[in-house]
Amino acid sequence: MAGSGMRDLVVGLFVLAGLAALAYLSITLGGVGTGVAGGLQLVATFDEVGGLRARAPVVVGGVKIGQIETISLDEDLRARVVMDVSPDVALPTDTSASILTSGVLGDMYIALEPGAEEDLLKDGDEIDYTQSAVVLERLIGKMIQNLGASE
Repeated sequence: MAGSGMRDLVVGLFVLAGLAALAYLSITLGGVGTGVAGGLQLVATFDEVGGLRARAPVVVGGVKIGQIETISLDEDLRARVVMDVSPDVALPTDTSASILTSGVLGDMYIALEPGAEEDLLKDGDEIDYTQSAVVLERLIGKMIQNLGASE
């Protein structure tokens, strides 16, 4: 009998550890809590954002430094993207932002390319140099149109 109680305790602890691991993985993979609390808010305006979504990564040199907070339209009907970036990263004022895709059909993200200026971006600043997303459907349509015109 005494062995049975100990076995039940060990099994119960094992089940609790498994549930804790499952909860941790769910939170981590779900992206909850991955924002940079109190980070640097930067704004970039694009003509086309394609499939870019909120909470997509913002990277410099392939290293994630933040995420996208919101995507909305500005008064000129251009896509306005607000990014939450780590305040530890010093980005010059001539930094450029490009919307890229991981792989051929992967998720979209914003890649920042630091410039050479001495002055640094501050909270609320706008990134002036942007490159919009390449929409695969438009490229295929232009290619088909060009093939038809050459015949």
